[in-house]
Amino acid sequence: MLEIRDLNAWYGESHVLHGVEMDVPEGKVVSLLGRNGAGKTTTMRTIMGLMAKTSGNLRYNGEELLKLRPDQVARRGIAICPEDRGIFPSLSVIENLMLPPIIAPGGMSLEHIYELFPNLKERRSSRGTQLSGGEQQMLAIARILRTGAKFLLLDEPTEGLAPVIVQQIARTIREIKELGYTVLLVEQNSHFVEGIADTHYLIENGTIVDKIDGADFAKEIARVDKILGL
Repeated sequence: MLEIRDLNAWYGESHVLHGVEMDVPEGKVVSLLGRNGAGKTTTMRTIMGLMAKTSGNLRYNGEELLKLRPDQVARRGIAICPEDRGIFPSLSVIENLMLPPIIAPGGMSLEHIYELFPNLKERRSSRGTQLSGGEQQMLAIARILRTGAKFLLLDEPTEGLAPVIVQQIARTIREIKELGYTVLLVEQNSHFVEGIADTHYLIENGTIVDKIDGADFAKEIARVDKILGL
């Protein structure tokens, strides 16, 4: 379980996270919704130890993470799939998949990955530059699953993707949740996270302004869209 209490972060002298508080229970999907610049990606970067100046408490399974280096955070089984996906364009699909080191036992086998993402099996010899945006997103998620990480931070996984690919990403998130993975999902698309996340947090100007249970989200979605500017 990830517990965030009074989390603050700065870019230089700019105070960008203001006392963020949220919980991500083990084996659950939690969404963090907000407009561009609201602090969503900064929250993920702070979890991964990528922000130089922070304060507060950030505990994963009871251990304080805030002062750990990014590689030490990763060794705890936490991995981020960034918005730009981070695919190596000159490497093939299989080379991208095999490049990251195993950080924890229980990583997903290639056979299982190909069951989740049959497109990747078909394109396993294709270079990153030859993949569609959806295939790159699938590859970025699959690469994490092979490493043994059990806590996934997914940053805007549907950005710029066709509706049919968005549906496939949604199915994948549901499937990995059933396998026991924990997911923190950053999004602006409220309709995508509806029915996927167990809990939804709304962030504005670096502050959590609301928490909505998944069962109540459908009746709150109009208000959420107003906050998101949709």
